[in-house]
Amino acid sequence: MSTELDDMDAKSPAVSVPPVEAGRSRRTKVPASPSTAVQARGAQTRSNHALCSMRELEGYAIRATYGLIGHVKDLYFDDQAWVVRYLVVDTGGWLSSRKVLISPFAIGTPDRSGKVLPVAITKEQVRNSPDIDTDKPVSRQHEMQYLGYYGYPYYWGGAGLWGAGAYPGSILTGVGYGAVDAEFRHAQAQDAQAQAEDEQRQDDDPHLRSCKALMRYHIEATDGGMGHLQDLLVDEETWAIRYLIVDTSNWWLGHQVLIAPQWIQEISWPDATVSVNLTQQAVKEAPKYDSTVPLNREHEMALHAHHGRAGYWAAETRLESPRSATQDKPPGCKTKRKLTECS
Repeated sequence: MSTELDDMDAKSPAVSVPPVEAGRSRRTKVPASPSTAVQARGAQTRSNHALCSMRELEGYAIRATYGLIGHVKDLYFDDQAWVVRYLVVDTGGWLSSRKVLISPFAIGTPDRSGKVLPVAITKEQVRNSPDIDTDKPVSRQHEMQYLGYYGYPYYWGGAGLWGAGAYPGSILTGVGYGAVDAEFRHAQAQDAQAQAEDEQRQDDDPHLRSCKALMRYHIEATDGGMGHLQDLLVDEETWAIRYLIVDTSNWWLGHQVLIAPQWIQEISWPDATVSVNLTQQAVKEAPKYDSTVPLNREHEMALHAHHGRAGYWAAETRLESPRSATQDKPPGCKTKRKLTECS
């Protein structure tokens, strides 16, 4: 891999990724999730979904159209929606170890055995991509510049995780992986520009944070300490963070437990503490988690039922499937601000 990464001379100066923690609000309130019964219909949806740990994703190679471009070093997630918005990739010797952002919009099906993420962009696109201002956090303005460069639509402003949908591909209307219509996507981005600029003026903080920086945060139950954050489980299709993996060794020796982001009550960034709306006893009596066994939907259903919480999959039944797509539209056509959802 190193030979392939070093096959091009660096022409851009080394640029480090901006400190996303700087200048952030000191506490984050997390909206409470409704305490409703798990719906059987939603539980059947995507029963074979794959969850990948953040620590596993670190070190994955990124394979562009014409070769490898680097390795994953971190993930930036939205602390409001708990969705990974960008992968931080170290480009190695071919680009003077410059760090670049890769959006899930570009990512195809992961090769887990080879630890490779294929992306629908070229090395030349990465070379010429916008530099990141190292003196500032990743602002909405930076995101608009980045998304505009690649011709991606804005992911914010809709009711779903990605625009109006649940998947990155759901707002790339009429565009599939491997058949990128950059002109059409650029038209979508232009259509949303006015609304995005209004939102930018109202709130210039996109709430992006480093997954790596979140590790080792203390987890507090309503009645005392519970352990520390050890890892995150990320949905490979939606790029949503589904669970926090908590090491309870300081309280309950030899165990790991799963906490859904929707159960978080508050995060204190200065104190590196995550407060969850669960008691220690409720966590102790929950279905056991074994990191050596792939997490299936039956285990998830049992976990949510134990805590009396609705499963995230119920909401996703109202959103489009990533495997279906609408008919292609003519390149460069204008779209409505409310993007068409796939059935």
